[in-house]
Amino acid sequence: MKKTTFLIVGKHAVVEALKNPKRKIEKVFVTEDAQKNLNRENQSLNLFKDIHVFYKSRRELDNICGRDEIAHQGLVAEVEQLEELTLKDFIKETDKKNINFLALEEVTDARNIGSIIRTAASFNIDGIIVKERSFPSKSKLLYRSASGGAEHMVIFKESNINTSLKYLKSQNFWISAFDVSGKKDFTAHKWEGRNVLLFGSEGFGLRNQTLKHSDFQFKVSISRNVESLNISNTVAIVCHHINHVLKKK
Repeated sequence: MKKTTFLIVGKHAVVEALKNPKRKIEKVFVTEDAQKNLNRENQSLNLFKDIHVFYKSRRELDNICGRDEIAHQGLVAEVEQLEELTLKDFIKETDKKNINFLALEEVTDARNIGSIIRTAASFNIDGIIVKERSFPSKSKLLYRSASGGAEHMVIFKESNINTSLKYLKSQNFWISAFDVSGKKDFTAHKWEGRNVLLFGSEGFGLRNQTLKHSDFQFKVSISRNVESLNISNTVAIVCHHINHVLKKK
């Protein structure tokens, strides 16, 4: 049975999808200028091999993107979703000593999620756990913001975050919540072993019911002159630090 398709836009998002052998691409819409630039930048690769390519003007691509008003950079692709891996299968198959997951509770803004995916891919996070019902899996803005990172990140779409946390605790994962209620600076923690980095919604943070599953509650120390950080900025700071710590071990 054929899977439903959706559109992704932007140079980095589309190019990384073209490079990903696991990504099924139905067709690519491209301007002649964009294709010339891609061929020049990727002379050792035949990016459009076995791909149905349709040449369009920038105005025609604007129309394909619809009302989203996302900068397509002369490239749009119609793709299928990647094959999904379950948490249980991932844990069963991995032999890694240190595993770090992100878990997002009710984070719904596509731009923030895309930025978080890009950050996770940049700093060697092993996967992102999201609530399936609130995850905009076919959002052009998400893929544009992820800038190709979605091709390098495992997304676990779960029906219930708390159920997933309970399961992960049974598999020797430590649950570290990042919340305004946190008292301990996360940089003082020894980041090793199996960890879930838990973040809440942009407006309301983590629910009390979810916080109960955490082993640690951390804060990211910032200037008193600033009330808070955007969630994607907070995730970037945390992931960069943990990646830096693990590289030194």
